[in-house]
Amino acid sequence: MRILVGCEMTYEFQYPTTVIAMLNVHSSRFSDLERPDYLLTIPAVPLEGYRDSFGNWCMRLVAPAGRMTLKTDTVVRDHSESDAPPDTSATEAVASMLPTDTLLFLLGSRYCETDRLSNIAWDLFGHLTPGWSRVQAICDYVHNRITFGYEHSRPTRTAAEVFEEQRGVCRDYAHLAIAFCRCLNIPARYCTGYVSDIGLPLPHAPGDFAAWMEVFIGGRWQMFDPRNNSPRIGRILIAYGRDAADVPLTLTFGPNALVDFVVTTEEAPDIGPV
Repeated sequence: MRILVGCEMTYEFQYPTTVIAMLNVHSSRFSDLERPDYLLTIPAVPLEGYRDSFGNWCMRLVAPAGRMTLKTDTVVRDHSESDAPPDTSATEAVASMLPTDTLLFLLGSRYCETDRLSNIAWDLFGHLTPGWSRVQAICDYVHNRITFGYEHSRPTRTAAEVFEEQRGVCRDYAHLAIAFCRCLNIPARYCTGYVSDIGLPLPHAPGDFAAWMEVFIGGRWQMFDPRNNSPRIGRILIAYGRDAADVPLTLTFGPNALVDFVVTTEEAPDIGPV
């Protein structure tokens, strides 16, 4: 399947402002791209690329005062009809046996306050059999507890606040599920990227970026999506980190207004083998 993905984001800046953009498809999917997803700016400005501490690709630029558009697009060859089948036999590892590069994802972070949620997590899930089924039980609980709505979006909402308010958007689902996993000594990391509505009944909601989580069980990172809680077609990773604070799509170092925002994730016509 060929999937067209991309975005176009237009800002108004009061004065020249440094911007870090994290909008390129993750390097783990590079071999699936039909063409590079170069970041383009209108007006054109110099770009500096670098990798952050998690290996995500970032672009630094200075936006001039006034209106600027950031845009990128590519076609991704997605080789599966939906998310890979889960490894339902995957087991948890005790903390002393975890790979050292996973330990960071056991710690509390900006939006995932393990100290505030630890007792709740153990009361709700501590009695369950460790492994895939316990992580899925966390996703089921979060999926059923939270009411989704873009009108509920708030960039400062933390996992503990999500638990209390019982509403939010996809990043809130991910933050609460991640926090619960970490409280139970299960490494979990926040993922951002594209998730399509391909295969779902019409009408489709306007395109948007999505958030989910990866959990280290069975000796590898496995994907879980507490927001949708069902397999989806066209899940394409952009970046991962401890939580949303590590992977903002754009980080702006000055006042600005986002005046237009378009995200595309749709099936492209099949052109046969290339």
